[in-house]
Amino acid sequence: MIELRNVTKYFKTDESKKYLLKDVSLTLPDINIGLIGRNGTGKSTLMRMLGKIEFPNEGTIYSNNSFSWPMGLAGGVVPTMSGKANVKFVCNLYNKDPQETEEIIEYVRDFAELGEYFDLPVSTYSSGMRGRLGFGMSLPFDFDYLIIDETLATGDPVFQQKASDALKEKIGRCHIILVSHNPKTLLSMCDAGMVLNNGELNYYENIEDGIKYYREINEKEGKK
Repeated sequence: MIELRNVTKYFKTDESKKYLLKDVSLTLPDINIGLIGRNGTGKSTLMRMLGKIEFPNEGTIYSNNSFSWPMGLAGGVVPTMSGKANVKFVCNLYNKDPQETEEIIEYVRDFAELGEYFDLPVSTYSSGMRGRLGFGMSLPFDFDYLIIDETLATGDPVFQQKASDALKEKIGRCHIILVSHNPKTLLSMCDAGMVLNNGELNYYENIEDGIKYYREINEKEGKK
């Protein structure tokens, strides 16, 4: 279970505050959830708050669950370190022994398909390369929730299929919160949905209802 208790998140501008969440209270069951919203509504920020990389300005987010770093976002890695060093660093955080660490490093090297860049600073990576690294880094570790931000759109079709297959296998042992604009992906991966719009976060027990509401928002915005 995930509880948002009077959560407010905003960024200050020169003249006012831009609210991404405004006094949101919501209880989410342990289920696969799709997070939907227009660009700029704050989806990635919400994912970072769930992953405890960012925090609300007001209110609290509470859960006994463990969460992965947001897969697909730069916040899950240290840019000045190489891909390999980032994997080793995470292994140390999770108390992996030297043999386990080497096995995980080789697994991520093979899965992420970064070639020589695996040994170069992450700051030299494209956004897609960072996404593949973050995705690969999350797979060897056990979390209650995987937080995924458009990772399945990363890479060529062959890599996308590999990522999708790995994720489906992983879902058998955990839950996911997935940000995507692709209805087909949301329907295949998620049971319930959340729609973020104008500081409000609405929960739908059926992902189809969430997608329907999101389409209605787009239609209204398109008529303005």
